[in-house]
Amino acid sequence: MGEYGFKKLVVWQNARKLRKLIYDMTAKFSNSEMRRVSQMRDAARSTKQNIQEGYMSGSTGIYIRGLNVSKGSLSELSGDVEDCLEDELIPKDKFLEVNSLIERTEYLLKRLIQSLERKRQEQKGKKVVSKGQRG
Repeated sequence: MGEYGFKKLVVWQNARKLRKLIYDMTAKFSNSEMRRVSQMRDAARSTKQNIQEGYMSGSTGIYIRGLNVSKGSLSELSGDVEDCLEDELIPKDKFLEVNSLIERTEYLLKRLIQSLERKRQEQKGKKVVSKGQRG
């Protein structure tokens, strides 16, 4: 895994756009919403950062764990965005824009996790075969 290769990943690029979108969107919220703003920004940031950290770890298992944390943060953010629509803090068109990006990012996270799980299983299979051939 090359240094900063995560920046080429569409899932990371989406998470980056989402973080910026959430920061810009919540900047317009009133002071009475500061707790919600903080939670939403943290979840958006966590989504991006855990993709990056996992990638840079060099371990498939740690990478998968980081992606699962990202998925959890994204789920939390999705609920918050729905609440914002319901509480009339954002218009329907903004909700649709953000929600669409969340759904695309979630899909890519799931697919990346599946791919890495397959890779990890293949690696385990090769290790078992090579050990068996030695003895």
